[in-house]
Amino acid sequence: MINVAMLSKWHVHAVDYAREARENKHINIKVVWDEKPERGEKWAEELGVAFEPDLNRVLKDETIDAVIVDTPTNLHKEVIVLAAQHKKHIFSEKVLALSVDDCRDIFAAVKEHKVKMMLSLPRLTTNYYLYAQQVIDQGLLGQLTSIRCRCAHNGAVPSDEHPRGWLPQHFFNKEQCGGGALIDLGAHPIYLTNRLAGEAKAVTARLQKTLGHEVDDNAVVLVEYVSGALGIIETSFVSYGSPFKLELYGTEGCLLLEESKAYINCKKLGERQISVKDMPASLPMPLEQWVEYILFDKSPSITLEDMESLTLINQLSTISNHNNAKMEVE
Repeated sequence: MINVAMLSKWHVHAVDYAREARENKHINIKVVWDEKPERGEKWAEELGVAFEPDLNRVLKDETIDAVIVDTPTNLHKEVIVLAAQHKKHIFSEKVLALSVDDCRDIFAAVKEHKVKMMLSLPRLTTNYYLYAQQVIDQGLLGQLTSIRCRCAHNGAVPSDEHPRGWLPQHFFNKEQCGGGALIDLGAHPIYLTNRLAGEAKAVTARLQKTLGHEVDDNAVVLVEYVSGALGIIETSFVSYGSPFKLELYGTEGCLLLEESKAYINCKKLGERQISVKDMPASLPMPLEQWVEYILFDKSPSITLEDMESLTLINQLSTISNHNNAKMEVE
């Protein structure tokens, strides 16, 4: 049994991870800590576990094996490195850190103290990603020339029920988040496009503040990859009814995915649009993979490279938007 401490309920997905943890037969939630004690006390009561206001006491507890980190993003490095130093395995919400240097410091701590870390990048476990990767690997599209991936919602749009939008207001806090729509929701198209297209070599980004927040609520990023492919990454907190889209284009075909529907049109399959019915089985979700990594040393499908490249695109996008210039990967 893995005894887990829930570290903060700041992120909206903290509740989901607590639910997944409670549904996993190998996990026992033992304690809650939160940088906001009142929020933490209430959550601990809801979960029926103890609340501990002192993070150091949580991490010094030898009965705690692992932590699930949902703190503000600007606290990730401090909290994760401290957890590693106390030899706690780590599961964290995206993004891992606000800079590539901070990611590498985290990796060094994890390696030094021999703990198992997982970042929640759930769309890398989906059947549609696995099918897209399969199509590329089989050469059905010829040379990959471009990828467009869009993930958007209307979480910042005011309504009668939510006058300031349905997202928590701290999601628009630049200090805590390090950004807005791109760093949060945009993470999904970033890590998907990175995985499918490979190593990035340059980034050009436009981050808009449509509703006047101190962070972006609407963003587009153009990534140039070493493979020669272009990645068009789109995200938004101000887009009503926008479906998730993943589009791959190549010299000999294209693959179009929208929500649960997929179509392929390529020379090798007869130059006609085919509705894809059979996709690979999805992989276990990140938290489940983390448990298998801890207990059985089974290597997860989500890698340190995925984690670092996600931060890299975010970091260069912020600089590109600020400088109004293309940023080369050094």
